[in-house]
Amino acid sequence: MREITLKIPEDKYDFFMEVFNQLGLETSDNDFAIPEWQKEIVLERIKNAKEEDFFSLDDLDKKINF
Repeated sequence: MREITLKIPEDKYDFFMEVFNQLGLETSDNDFAIPEWQKEIVLERIKNAKEEDFFSLDDLDKKINF
């Protein structure tokens, strides 16, 4: 099965979804766009991250099972 992503004008969305449903096509409404301000925060945190800020998986496992 193939998957596509469409951008539909807000005023045509209801009509489009009605047609889609009548055709029996599978849909998902995964509108999870990440806001620009969140992207900027993450990029800044990555830029400022230091090696000592991270744990190896072994160290983390030891801390959790302690």
